Amino acid sequence: MDVATDPGRLVLAATPLGDARDASARLVEALGSADVVAAEDTRRVRSLATALGVTPGGRVVSYYDAVEQARSPMLLGALREGRTVLLVTDAGMPSVSDPGYRLVSACAAEGLIVTCLPGPSAVTTAIAVSGLASDRFCFEGFPPRKSGERRRFLGRLVAEERTSVFFEAPHRLADTLADAAHVLGESREAVVCRELTKTYEEVRRGTVGELAAWAAEGVRGEITVVLAGATAQAPDDPDQLAPLVEQRVEDGMRVKDAVAEVAELAGVRKRALYDAVMAARRS
Repeated sequence: MDVATDPGRLVLAATPLGDARDASARLVEALGSADVVAAEDTRRVRSLATALGVTPGGRVVSYYDAVEQARSPMLLGALREGRTVLLVTDAGMPSVSDPGYRLVSACAAEGLIVTCLPGPSAVTTAIAVSGLASDRFCFEGFPPRKSGERRRFLGRLVAEERTSVFFEAPHRLADTLADAAHVLGESREAVVCRELTKTYEEVRRGTVGELAAWAAEGVRGEITVVLAGATAQAPDDPDQLAPLVEQRVEDGMRVKDAVAEVAELAGVRKRALYDAVMAARRS
């Protein structure tokens, strides 16, 4: 089939984070007109459609992490046949720590049309309300679940001067913030956004040490964390980086390898960092 004369179209559509009234008029129209609606959770998209007063006009199919690879060929086939496929996730923008990336990549490889209906995003919403610098920021997805891997993940943010944003499960938030306090220092500023746009929305600001103590009491809901960037001078001080080396040693790395890794991440000389580690041990 010649997609140039009868093109299909993949439409990525942002869905409300919690309040159905945040849905765009274009999302309502797309739900009613798309040939196929690929949804992370079919029950949620049907509930959203009901709240918006629209009936999905096409077939509704599931498209979540576990079936993404298996389901993509069917969706690509529909696109090749000239159909419109609407891709939505539970909340926010598809492909942002949600299913969609692989399908978009496959469409791009075949020259199929991909477009987007912009709208809500937990990442940009959290940045906007955080009060932290928003001129430059990076999104880090979800931290690793295991503490050792998570601390190495956080170690890469020691020298990161941009504001960082990441998602976390509520039952892991306290441990993640405790690791952040250990790796980055308790005084690093951060903001925890809970249940954004929903009835019990909460934006908690403080240092990672303060937030770790707060989260230890138990937190519920959808969580987005905004972490202040490092000060420009912090990576230049090997004494401040020595604890990161020791943490890697505790996790099983050799001192030499830990020094090399932290030095590369922070942009300092390995010899200076090694000397700082040895000095800290002597004291």
